[in-house]
Amino acid sequence: MIGWLEGEVIKIKLESGYLILNVNSVGYIIHTTAHTLLSAKRGDTLSVHTYTVVRETALDLYGFNSPEEKALFELLISVSGVGPKSALSILSLADTSTIYNAISRDETSYLTKVSGIGKKLAGKIVLELKDKIGDIGESGNSTTTDDASVMEALEAMGYKAQEARDAIKSIPSDTQGLNARVSAALKALSNQ
Repeated sequence: MIGWLEGEVIKIKLESGYLILNVNSVGYIIHTTAHTLLSAKRGDTLSVHTYTVVRETALDLYGFNSPEEKALFELLISVSGVGPKSALSILSLADTSTIYNAISRDETSYLTKVSGIGKKLAGKIVLELKDKIGDIGESGNSTTTDDASVMEALEAMGYKAQEARDAIKSIPSDTQGLNARVSAALKALSNQ
């Protein structure tokens, strides 16, 4: 099992959700979050915590920026019906504390923003993980509800879901209130 890799990014495949990392002249395909893919550049040195999925026909590596992100991934795939690709999509929504908050506050609507996660599966994720995560996410800001509303507002204005998610991630953490968060997201979108 491979637990961590560091190497040079030699290829980024946004549409396929992976990058290739050159580690001592071996190219590893690492499936990772949209945020990692968008922030990585060819030639950069990248360190990732990895999770290995072994199947009958494949051996896949999933990479994460932090041990916390990897731990949340492992929790998500422990839920029946949530595969590694869906778990990565959930992790691409926001930072780990925001996702923990959404789960601990029963905010299934936040999880349904991911393609392939319906109300039933989102409810199952919340039900199965709420007790496991305990108060992990309670220490962060409670902006999850606002972020879901910001996402809806941006999509209503015609922005794509991924553009809206990226804009929400760039909102300063001290920005409070729905109107202020929408304004900050629109500012981020206009700067792109």
